[in-house]
Amino acid sequence: MSDAIVLTGRAVRLSRRNLDAVLTAMLLPVLLMFVFVYFFGGAIDTGTRTGYVTYVVPGVMLLCAGFGSASTAVTVTNDMAGGIIDRFRSLDVSGTALVAGHVAASVLRNAVATTIVFGVAFLIGFRPDAGPLDWLAVAGILLAFILAISWLSACFGLIARTPEAAGGFTFLMMFLPYPSSAFVPIDTMPDWLHGFAGHQPVTPVIAALRALLLDQPVGDSAWQALSWCGGILAVAVALSGVLFRRRTA
Repeated sequence: MSDAIVLTGRAVRLSRRNLDAVLTAMLLPVLLMFVFVYFFGGAIDTGTRTGYVTYVVPGVMLLCAGFGSASTAVTVTNDMAGGIIDRFRSLDVSGTALVAGHVAASVLRNAVATTIVFGVAFLIGFRPDAGPLDWLAVAGILLAFILAISWLSACFGLIARTPEAAGGFTFLMMFLPYPSSAFVPIDTMPDWLHGFAGHQPVTPVIAALRALLLDQPVGDSAWQALSWCGGILAVAVALSGVLFRRRTA
C-alpha cells in the first residue's frame, strides 16, 4: 500500500508535466457536449420531458471518463518501455503497486474533469432533480466505472509496445458510448444494433446515472452497472498481474 501511494504521487507529477494531454482530456468532453447540445440537440427527439442537455450529460460523463482513463495506457507503456521498471524491481516494487499508482492518478484526473463538465453543463441549462443520496449514488457509479476502465486501460498499456499503439485504447473507449442510450434512445437505431446497444457495459451505467439525476426509478440498471464495473475490474486486476510478469520475465 505504501508503494502504491508513493507511485500515485509520481503518476500525478507526471500528469502535471504533460499539461497538454491533461487539458485535452478535460476540454474535449466539454466541446463534445457543446456539439451535441447546440449542433444536434434541436434535431433529436429523446421522448422525454427534459431538455436535450439534461438527457445527454450522462453520456458526456462517460466520454469524459473514457478519454481520461485511456491516457493510463500511454503512461504505463512509457514506463514499460523505459528503464524505470528495472529500478523498481531492484527495489522490490510490485507490478500491482505500479499499476495502482497510475490508476489512482487517473481517478484523480477524472474527478477534476468530471467536475468541470458538470459545471459547464449547469451553465448551459442542465437541471437535475437528484437529491443528496442520488448524487452520492451517481458519484459511486462514476467512480466504479472510472476505476474499472482505468485498470483495463493499464492492461492495454502492458500489452502495447509503443505509446502510439497504447493510444488506440482511446478510440475504443470513445466509441462505446455511441452505440448505447447515451445520445439517442436505442429504439431509434437499426434493429440489428439493438442487441449490442442494449447489452454492452455502458448502457446500464448510462441508464442508472440518468435515472438518478432525474430522480426516476432506477430499476435494476444500478446493479447491472455495478456488476459490469466489478467484473471488468476483477478481470483487469488479475490480467495486469499476469501481463506484468510476462513483460518483465
